[in-house]
Amino acid sequence: MSMPETRGRPSGLVVGSLVAISFGTVFVLVNSGDLPAPWPLVVRVAGLLAAALLLVTVFRVAGRETPAPQREATGFMDRRYWLVVALEAVALFGGLSVINNVLDRPAVAVAWVAVVVGVHFFGLAHVWRMPLYHWLGAVMTALGLAGFLAHALGAGAGTVGLISGVGCGAALFAAVALALRDTVRRAAA
Repeated sequence: MSMPETRGRPSGLVVGSLVAISFGTVFVLVNSGDLPAPWPLVVRVAGLLAAALLLVTVFRVAGRETPAPQREATGFMDRRYWLVVALEAVALFGGLSVINNVLDRPAVAVAWVAVVVGVHFFGLAHVWRMPLYHWLGAVMTALGLAGFLAHALGAGAGTVGLISGVGCGAALFAAVALALRDTVRRAAA
């Protein structure tokens, strides 16, 4: 979402932010349903408000800043990006098949998703030279592992969903907010 050595708005800021906000919203909405009432409604409304605020901010910043000069990274056209995505898909669906069909532990499915998506951000950080993605990958991976640990200690699906699912949604929202903050700071410098 942001590249540290550029002036102006990073070329992937809008698309990256829209993707992160979308997936963050899905993480929050889908994984808050197993919480006791009234928490699913509270968490979902808070998630939707955060997403709306971020969307408004993305478009305000994008409209105000000129795009930074292009760098050698080719974004979605880079075959290394597609390799990261392919490996992510294999790990994601292979692991979910084992979790759901062999181990019969659907309560930890979101924890697996968090770990795989978190690890994929390390690959993207390398491909796109985006240090923020190292942070995001570490947080999401840790939230996934925390969900597995919580389940092992007896927590139910609601708690695992809150830790690994809603937590990852919040991490994605935070990454967008940090990228926007950095873009505004660079423009002011």
